[in-house]
Amino acid sequence: MSSFPFSSSSILVNGKPCAIKPGERLVDVINRSGEKLPQVCYHHQLGPIQSCDTCMVEVDGELVRACGTSAANGMTVATESAKADAAQREAFDRILGNHMLYCTVCDNNNGNCTIHNTTALLAVEHQSIPYKPKPYEVDMSNPFYRYDPDQCILCGRCVQACQNVEVNETLSIDWESAHPRVLWDGGSSINESSCVSCGHCVTVCPCNALMEKTMLHHAGYFTELPKSALTSMIDIVKGIEPELGYGAILQVSEIESTMRESRTRKTKTVCTYCGVGCSFDIWTQESEANPSARHILKVEPGQGSSNGISTCIKGKFGWEYVNSPDRLNKPLIREGDSFREASWDEALTLVARKFSEIKAEHGPDALAFISSSKCTNEESYLMQKLARAVIGTNNMDNCSRYCQAPATAGLFRTVGYGGDSGSISDIEQAGLVIIIGSNTAESHPVIATRVKSSHKLHGQKLIVADLREHEMARRADVFLHPKPGTDLIWLSAITRYILDNGLAKTDFLKQWVNGTDAYWKSLESFTLEMASQRTGISIETLKQVAHMIVEADGVCVLWAMGVTQHSMGSDTSTAISNLLLITGNYMRPGSGSYPLRGHNNVQGASDHGAMPNFYTGYQKVEDAEVRAKFEQAWGVTLPPKPGLDNHQMIDAIHEGKLKAMYVFGEEMSLVDSNANFVGDALAKIDFLVMQDIFFSETCRFADVIFPASPSLEKDGTFTSTERRIQRLYQVFEPLGESRPDWKIIQDVANRLGANWNYQHPSEIYDEIAALTPLLAGVTYERLEGYKTLQWPVAADGSDQPLLYTEKFNFPDGKARLYPLEWSEPTDQPDAEYDLHLNNGRLLEHFHEGNMTYRTEGIREKTPCTFVEVSPALAVERGIETGTWVQLISRYGKVKVQALVTDRVHGNELYMPMNSTDEPVNRLTSSHTDAATHTPAYKETSVQMNILSTGGPSPLPRTNSRFGNPTPQAGVEIERKWKRADYRKPGTTSNSPYVQIQPLKTV
Repeated sequence: MSSFPFSSSSILVNGKPCAIKPGERLVDVINRSGEKLPQVCYHHQLGPIQSCDTCMVEVDGELVRACGTSAANGMTVATESAKADAAQREAFDRILGNHMLYCTVCDNNNGNCTIHNTTALLAVEHQSIPYKPKPYEVDMSNPFYRYDPDQCILCGRCVQACQNVEVNETLSIDWESAHPRVLWDGGSSINESSCVSCGHCVTVCPCNALMEKTMLHHAGYFTELPKSALTSMIDIVKGIEPELGYGAILQVSEIESTMRESRTRKTKTVCTYCGVGCSFDIWTQESEANPSARHILKVEPGQGSSNGISTCIKGKFGWEYVNSPDRLNKPLIREGDSFREASWDEALTLVARKFSEIKAEHGPDALAFISSSKCTNEESYLMQKLARAVIGTNNMDNCSRYCQAPATAGLFRTVGYGGDSGSISDIEQAGLVIIIGSNTAESHPVIATRVKSSHKLHGQKLIVADLREHEMARRADVFLHPKPGTDLIWLSAITRYILDNGLAKTDFLKQWVNGTDAYWKSLESFTLEMASQRTGISIETLKQVAHMIVEADGVCVLWAMGVTQHSMGSDTSTAISNLLLITGNYMRPGSGSYPLRGHNNVQGASDHGAMPNFYTGYQKVEDAEVRAKFEQAWGVTLPPKPGLDNHQMIDAIHEGKLKAMYVFGEEMSLVDSNANFVGDALAKIDFLVMQDIFFSETCRFADVIFPASPSLEKDGTFTSTERRIQRLYQVFEPLGESRPDWKIIQDVANRLGANWNYQHPSEIYDEIAALTPLLAGVTYERLEGYKTLQWPVAADGSDQPLLYTEKFNFPDGKARLYPLEWSEPTDQPDAEYDLHLNNGRLLEHFHEGNMTYRTEGIREKTPCTFVEVSPALAVERGIETGTWVQLISRYGKVKVQALVTDRVHGNELYMPMNSTDEPVNRLTSSHTDAATHTPAYKETSVQMNILSTGGPSPLPRTNSRFGNPTPQAGVEIERKWKRADYRKPGTTSNSPYVQIQPLKTV
């Protein structure tokens, strides 16, 4: 070791001292120091792969890979010594043997190709090892991306991403082959493998081996040329390289790359699908010849706080709907049974007149408003302001009523805030994750990747409770299959067992929790014996789960609609929080409650006042002091009592009390429970205004339809499931005459006599922050680019990624245990309706598929809906995959094909929501959770009639669930090192130090 007097946390890099962090990789220290180091396979979000060998450095005289070496106090590191330089060049020489440099005519010549940039960094003129094509065809089978083995450098980034980040475990490299390549399921075509088209592999590919098909023949100035012309140009490049060297060739390609910048825009946005909050850059292409061109080249994740490099099939590839010919682009007015196009002036005038007439004749509470969980925070705020300040009613709601309101209620009861108690990073850190009623891998795929990765790589334990044996259930250490609707029982029984046996965190309870004795007494009936009898879970398993919880270093519970969409959804959510309090799993990292929000902005819609009983930031409309604040700000008198929620609105229409509704971005007629009952209500309402990007099923009932703009056509903010507020930026101009929702709502308000003059959503948020203590410090400047804030946000801009670090959100700072009682689920099976029907999402589609069906590749993967039938029930009833059946409930019927699968058990069925023709909510009831009126979607009994046998599978063989993954420990680079033709660069005495000649300096 060097005798240089180092501090306890520094090393020397090329003679310069650099501070280090505990456990930091040497490559990260070097990169931070500003020293240039080649590193083809390394990606900081993937960790060390050690396949390319280009990051070889000399540490105290020994050659090591900088990515695979931890920085240690006192190291002397040389990145440019003769020994290191020779090793780096030898390694890169081998890489060029696998990759043809034709950068100028390559679609990936965008300034970020690692091979191109390393060629330039090392000033490579000629390669010693000649390029050798591989004996494989290009795989074009996947609808979204292609793999070109001839350009693949076998760096393993894609494999590492698939195996250890996404953890779909599809990709591998056949290192023992004479001609190694990346394999899907060990050798299947991409489209017939277990690939879920998440895009991780494409995102991290350092060259053009994996590319989005939307990039091909679009990205460059020459790449749209016919293949024969491109081949000729590549041959020219190969011909002049021996004489001119790569330097001159790269100069030409860099000029072309720079030219691309003038017509390629990269705009940061936030995903418009689920509530994870993934953010990324959208690459779009414009041209002087066609300035209105709306071609999306690709989605590039990397900097997002929630997702990093991660996406799912929808976020990465599901954007074709934006340019769909089905887009609404002019206002429509009903005439009889059809619609005609109208001017904005005519449509707005009609709406204002009808609203004014109805208000004058029947009062403001004859009108109701429903905001969209897919639109921005600013738009939900304006919608509730329109209802309250302009019309004078609290009849205001959003779709959280359909899904997450019970989770919010359970958290309000116990800990005081209706949001996730930490961040996705806390879920990653937890010693134990419990997932209840959530098909996380399909509904919240990127959160699932974090759980799968921690479980696979870091020893995290996983318990899953669900009716279906989906992916997360099959990965779990313990899978619980309780009888439908009985989660509250086993949760309460485990909690009692922990208390009875002295396993509770008593110090935590004494300091931070009220009501322990009363709550403990309320658990008297929840014995393990009772729980086992009612749930079907053995006593031994219940005890095992209890001990796993108390022994874990931090417990996070994730739950979703399998909990909340029950008649006891609020109480079961409360039971989850009670259990976490009893075991001390709040107030510290890696613990807490995580109700997974379904839509991209369902958290934000509620946060920003789109509810019948709350203004922004959950300030109660019944609180006179709060109401006075809003009255002063808005210059109006506000109604003092809570209004109708969306479930009550439907009843009010049938009762003749509600005469008009204004709904934007919400497919009520399909997503509300008991769809036939809802449709009947919408058909009889006097006046319905719809605002959407497509002519939805609910639009069929409308009198006026406003054409709105999707997220890529406006600025604003979304709030994700982890309370994370993020900015999205406008990518395209609104299509046709469509407008952003906030502009439409402002126009309606002003036609009704308001005097709003918002010029940009940032002005709207300034008003929100001024009125909302929970959001006081939120500004667009503090959210610029990829910066985020997690509420509550103080006026100085400080936020709280982890809630409850100092107190719970109650006046005395203490949490509250909430006693519960058990009641039977509604709509249970009987002799006539003998099967239990569960329902939920699919990976490929979002809810009914209004957006996702308009992406051709997604429609190819999952073309229609179906009902999952267990093998046992299939044998009993004579059903095969493809059999057409009719499901009949007490409320309606649908016709659908069967899919026989062991994901469901016994007499339990599962039907996805992805249909507008045969929607599952024709079967569901009007029963609700008592506390929140959230429909009991998951409590549905049906009978099943066989209509015809035979028929093709409703899921094609190209769907990922028919693939066969090949799990392994990442790239398994040791297998490469064992090859007879491999040697560590620069380590053999007969190996020349320099195999690639650098540019000569003059």
